[in-house]
Amino acid sequence: MTNRTTIRDVAKEANVSIATVSKALNGIDVVRPDTKERVLAAARNLHYVPNLMGKQLKNTRTKMIGFYTTSISGPYFSVLVEAIAQEAEKSGYAVNVFLSTDKRVVLRSILGGVVDGIIGFEDFLNSEDLAAIRREQIKAVFIDRNIQDEHFGSVVFDSYEKGKAATEFLLGLGHDDIAFITGIQGVYDSDERLKGYQDALSDAGIRYREDWIIHGFFEENKSKGAVDFFLKNQIDLPTAFLAGNDLSAIGAVKAIKSNGYHVPNDFSVVGFDGIDLLDYFTPSLTTVHNPIAQQGRLAVQHLLHMIEEQTKGYAHVLAGELRISHSTKRIEKY
Repeated sequence: MTNRTTIRDVAKEANVSIATVSKALNGIDVVRPDTKERVLAAARNLHYVPNLMGKQLKNTRTKMIGFYTTSISGPYFSVLVEAIAQEAEKSGYAVNVFLSTDKRVVLRSILGGVVDGIIGFEDFLNSEDLAAIRREQIKAVFIDRNIQDEHFGSVVFDSYEKGKAATEFLLGLGHDDIAFITGIQGVYDSDERLKGYQDALSDAGIRYREDWIIHGFFEENKSKGAVDFFLKNQIDLPTAFLAGNDLSAIGAVKAIKSNGYHVPNDFSVVGFDGIDLLDYFTPSLTTVHNPIAQQGRLAVQHLLHMIEEQTKGYAHVLAGELRISHSTKRIEKY
């Protein structure tokens, strides 16, 4: 079994006393600058973070789980975070949200003893960061990567399969010319949906076109602007748009309308997620409905089971459902 990194380990790495490490880390300026830098470098190398809660016993728990991400804006996160918080409360846990684009801030929160385990959404933690979390025996469930081992589990959507299925649905309607609106490169769902789209085209013998990849970043306004630019500047246009999420699909529909076109008579549009906002949007959007609340609940359940040593990490893959509505239409081939 691995052990948590201690101040003694840092002292050994830097070849100084424990007292010197303590002074250096607390900014006491009696430590020589070169010694302080050596201590700080050792702490960085070992991913050492002082125990912020002062926990002395390994079995002591904070009854707090962490959720980290770079943003919680948008309808997906409102459903997800609410489900996480409600499920955690059932077991007497609270949720501490770490909202930052600086992974050092996130790591300090994770490794500092503030939480008993974490649910992670961003993939900016690299293999070395994950190794440090494992070494500290911190349990984690990720919803942005498919991973499983003794300490880590995941709850993800079947984004590749549904990206492929949504593309095949449009192909079945006669749409051989399909543009794809991407999310954020490196994000699991965005990458997997794009791969599914690419493979569906390949299986159908249709050429993949880089100039028909539109960068929407999972945001309505950015997608609207990108599709608007595409419609105004692209010489040969597709007959359908497959969007990486519903917000991108909504942005695409708005851009299509603002350019004098009609959905679905001129362009079919398909989204992902099945957010509640679609209930108020016209035309009603064909989308892959994902069980977002279930994802949040399962993430908490799996994390708490690992914290309680009831199970090791494993990967849950939740199936989405293609729900056909008014934004897609069969086209006739002449």
